[in-house]
Amino acid sequence: MVHEAEVRGELGRLRARLPEVTGVLAASVDGLVLAEDAPAVESDGFAALTAAALGVGLRLTDAAGQRNFRELLIRSEHGYIALYTAGAVGVLAVLARPRVNVGRLHMEARRCGTQLAHLLDGDLDRPEDA
Repeated sequence: MVHEAEVRGELGRLRARLPEVTGVLAASVDGLVLAEDAPAVESDGFAALTAAALGVGLRLTDAAGQRNFRELLIRSEHGYIALYTAGAVGVLAVLARPRVNVGRLHMEARRCGTQLAHLLDGDLDRPEDA
């Protein structure tokens, strides 16, 4: 199993690099919370919705012939919700204030998603009793 502390550490580093981020959550593609620091949302429900949005994104990219879904950005009146793939088994959700620099958000969150992918996908290669 992936150690929650390692995943939580990555989420904390992302929040430290982006002060406009108000919450972060790492979830499995099945909608289970792996780690979170998102006080404004109910994490279990948000993780489930994140997985559902990931599924829609995958279907949209497939239908458009774009292949390999990577991220989804939602802009609302009160800020942004950004979803990023984190390897084959994870998804990263980032909540940010309206004044966030979206380019920097993408750069930092993509980096975090890559690190999470190493943690999560690396876990696939480990034996169950490791």
